[in-house]
Amino acid sequence: MPKHEFSVDMTCEGCSNAVSRVLNKLGGVEFDIDLPNKKVCINSEHSVDILLETLEKTGKAVSYLGPK
Repeated sequence: MPKHEFSVDMTCEGCSNAVSRVLNKLGGVEFDIDLPNKKVCINSEHSVDILLETLEKTGKAVSYLGPK
């Protein structure tokens, strides 16, 4: 499964919980959240566009850092 790294402007546990919630709702993903470094690594067959769109549902600033 391709692995992608995203930068997400998370400042607290609530922010990372919001990220977990939207990714779990999407399904078909395995992910690790690195709160101190504001990064999310996602293993998924979904396109980068779908993953970005999903992460943006949290209302946080999101950017794609590239394949991991």
